Amino acid sequence: MTSETLSQNEIDLLFGGGGTAAPMSVPARARAHDVQVYDFRRPARISKDRKRSLMAMYGLLAKSIEGWLTGRVRDPVELELQSVEQLTFGEFMLALPSPCASYVCDLGSTGQQGVIEFGHEFAFFLVDRMLGGVGTHAMPERTLSAIEQQVVRIVADRVTLQLREAWKDHVRLDLEVSGFESIPEMLQVANREDPVLVANIGVSMGGLNSLLLLCLPFTTVEKFFTGTSARRSMAGHGTAEERASERRHLETSLRTAKLTVGARLPEFEVTLSELLVLGPGSVLRTGIPPGSDIDVLVAGQRRFVGTPGRVGNQVVVRLTESVRPEPDELIQPRREAGL
Repeated sequence: MTSETLSQNEIDLLFGGGGTAAPMSVPARARAHDVQVYDFRRPARISKDRKRSLMAMYGLLAKSIEGWLTGRVRDPVELELQSVEQLTFGEFMLALPSPCASYVCDLGSTGQQGVIEFGHEFAFFLVDRMLGGVGTHAMPERTLSAIEQQVVRIVADRVTLQLREAWKDHVRLDLEVSGFESIPEMLQVANREDPVLVANIGVSMGGLNSLLLLCLPFTTVEKFFTGTSARRSMAGHGTAEERASERRHLETSLRTAKLTVGARLPEFEVTLSELLVLGPGSVLRTGIPPGSDIDVLVAGQRRFVGTPGRVGNQVVVRLTESVRPEPDELIQPRREAGL
């Protein structure tokens, strides 16, 4: 092995120094840094997996409330989940309008409290419709009166029920509406620096857009973020007899579940004159042969093909073919049911 002395120029090139040598270029990838902001006073506690679970949980909750509300206000109401995020209670209060329509909810024996905030337009729309109005667009710039608070509280009580159902597999929430506040600064639910979980739900009704905010203290739902899913981890535990008993119980529940089954004739055309003379006892000529195939729907989904017939005095359908539903057909009935 021979030793060789390096020149100053070669030393500069090796270390990327100055002198007469040109500085070594640093690759763009080496200069780029993946920098993320980290708040030591308020560390983020929602992982990506938990965020997806929360979005799915609150998304179903929004559709459940939507279906219930549509039947109460006699008009389509759309609720769409926009975000679920971790904030401080001070940030949540700054996001509230003044006056607001906030219902304070006690969380059982924990001593904690949550908040259900109805947007201004949403609150007065509920008052108008639930008292028999037609949904006027004139929204008074004032707080809810005592009677109006009791009307909107009916919806707030329903929201607390849906929240309990949404969290029951993870955390027990004994939510109960205990008060009303119209001034954001007067909400004494938590300290301003305390972390809270806020779900932001957009509301569309009668040509208006508003919000529904659901605020829960982070300490109450801490178990959901710090622990693994107890429900899933316990599914495979227990003795063989316990697992067999649980399986039999699940099978019994599934077999006794009731589903709506209907038969649908193929499409046919009628003239407007024929349609105008229809009445009780009329016979409608479809032009469809008696042995034609008809669709059989289970819970609103096309699942079988059959042929009509008669057994005694009963009209029956003989199933001839099963049909695998398309993905869109599986989603549409859930939307129509408000799920």
